[in-house]
Amino acid sequence: MKFGVSTYSYYQALQSGEMDVLGVIDTVAEIGGEHVEIVPLGFNLTENPQLIEDVRRRAEEKGIILSNYLIGANFAGKSEAEYEREIERVKREVDIAAKLGVLLMRHDVASSPDTSIRHFNNELPKLAEACRRIADYAAAKGITTSVENHGYFLQASDRVQTLIHATDRTNFRTTLDIGNFLCVDENPASGVSNNIAYASMVHIKDFYVRHPESNLGEGWFRSANGNYLRGAIVGHGDIDMRRVLGIVKQSGYDGYISVEFEGLEPCRFAVQQGLNQLKKIWGTL
Repeated sequence: MKFGVSTYSYYQALQSGEMDVLGVIDTVAEIGGEHVEIVPLGFNLTENPQLIEDVRRRAEEKGIILSNYLIGANFAGKSEAEYEREIERVKREVDIAAKLGVLLMRHDVASSPDTSIRHFNNELPKLAEACRRIADYAAAKGITTSVENHGYFLQASDRVQTLIHATDRTNFRTTLDIGNFLCVDENPASGVSNNIAYASMVHIKDFYVRHPESNLGEGWFRSANGNYLRGAIVGHGDIDMRRVLGIVKQSGYDGYISVEFEGLEPCRFAVQQGLNQLKKIWGTL
C-alpha cells in the first residue's frame, strides 16, 4: 500500500502561480507522500514536452513514484470523424503516460446533459469500443487504463461496472473515488463495496453534505438530486471515513491510494491534514 496525493489537490496554488508541478512533487515528498498522480490542470504536458522529462526527473530525485496520469475525454454525442479524432488524441496522451513512466492512466469517457439510463444504454456500445481500442493501445506499453466515477453521466457504481464489462479488457478498470458517489446521491460505502474489486487506483475525497432546502450558495454545488456538496479535508466531512476505508482495507486492495482535495481551505494545509488523517485512520483499522 502506498499513500500519496493528486496534483489536482493543489489546483488552487497551481492556478494562482504560487506553485508549479515540480513544486507540488517537492511538497508531497516533504509531507510524507509516497506517490503523485499527474493531472495536467494548471500546467500542460502536451504543449510543453520538456516538462514531461522534468516531472519524471524531479520525482526520481525526490523518491516519489509517478503512479497515475489522468486526462479528460468525451466519446459521447460525436460525429464519426469527431469520435475517431478523440480516440487518436487519447492515444497520444497514452504516449505521454508512457514517457512519464506511469503504469496507470485514467481517461474520462463521456459527458452529457442527458444523464438518463436510456441515453446511457444508447451510448454504451460506442463508449465501450473507444475504451477497448485505447486499452489495447495502452496494453502494448504495459499501461492499465481506467474510468473514474465522476461527471454525473458515468458516476454511479453500476454504470461504471457496466462500462468495464462491456469493454471487456483486463487492463481497463476503474479509478475509484470514494467521495464522487455522493454527486449522484449514492452512499459511498455502497459504491465502494460494489466497485473496489475493479479498482486500479483509489481516491480518498471528503465532502460536506447538506439537504436541498439549505440553499448555501457560493462554494457549494448540487448533486443529481439537489443536495448541496462542498469539498472537505479528508476526515473532516460527512463521509463515514472509517467505514469506507475499512471496506477498502478488508477487500485486500494493495495498490495506490491518493488524497484528493477540492475544498475552500488553503490547499497546502488541507492536503497535509488530509494525508495525516488518512494514514491515522488506516493504521487503526
